Amino acid sequence: MTRPMGHAPAKGPIRGRIHHAWRMSFMFCWWNLARLAVGLRNRVHLLGWLGADGREIAVRLWTIAWLTFVWVLLWGTLSWANVLAGIVVALVIIYLLPLPRVPVEGRIHPATVVVLVGRLFWDFVVSSAEVGYAAIRPRRPPLSAVLRTRLAIKSDMVLTLAVDYLNLVPGTMVVEIDHRRRLLYVHVFDVSSEKKVRDFYKQVATVERLFIRAFERDSEWHPSPYHGIDEEFHHVPSSLREHLQTATDKQLDGGRGKRDAPVSDTARGTESGGTP
Repeated sequence: MTRPMGHAPAKGPIRGRIHHAWRMSFMFCWWNLARLAVGLRNRVHLLGWLGADGREIAVRLWTIAWLTFVWVLLWGTLSWANVLAGIVVALVIIYLLPLPRVPVEGRIHPATVVVLVGRLFWDFVVSSAEVGYAAIRPRRPPLSAVLRTRLAIKSDMVLTLAVDYLNLVPGTMVVEIDHRRRLLYVHVFDVSSEKKVRDFYKQVATVERLFIRAFERDSEWHPSPYHGIDEEFHHVPSSLREHLQTATDKQLDGGRGKRDAPVSDTARGTESGGTP
């Protein structure tokens, strides 16, 4: 039986007053929050505290979001109270326990990241099967060794991700890192044949290529102000970082000018073995 069309039933006086009071309270709260935000913006340089450039601000906001997510997971209940408490805890951790700043010097390519994750899953499955078979077969354990390899990765953060990749794959474990020369010393589970060694270096070359394509392509890589600076640099105020970066650029330009300067006749005679 269909209900005849007509006007909606009128709200009672009490319900109408409650609804009106709720709307007025909502508008009052948002108005005061907007005034508070404007006041803080004029008095507190929030963007300067978050970072010196857009990439650093994005990393700080991502860190706050991640710590808030972990806090909510620890409590096990999604509520506004837990979310707000997580944000407060994240801000306290970032402010009181600052980690060394990690340079963000490239762009993320999601498609290549998906390929990289797929490759990680494939290497994980294949290596797990090989290590498991070597553990149960009735033979002597395979020959293990520490191999040295070089990665053409410039960013410390991307290098850390590449090392984590190798550590997650069974059969390989990075035991030492030469930070300046970008050398990795990797313990390989099975190097009993030349083919196994070639397969390892082929795997490292593939991982290196995928990480460069995913995070730091040459056409998009821009050095961060923190690149090549020690871990104590994260205590330097943001107002002094530009001066430090300017001084570093001048040193680089001076060194480049010395390299491009013409060689004198005396230097040519000395280098060729003659007498000046």
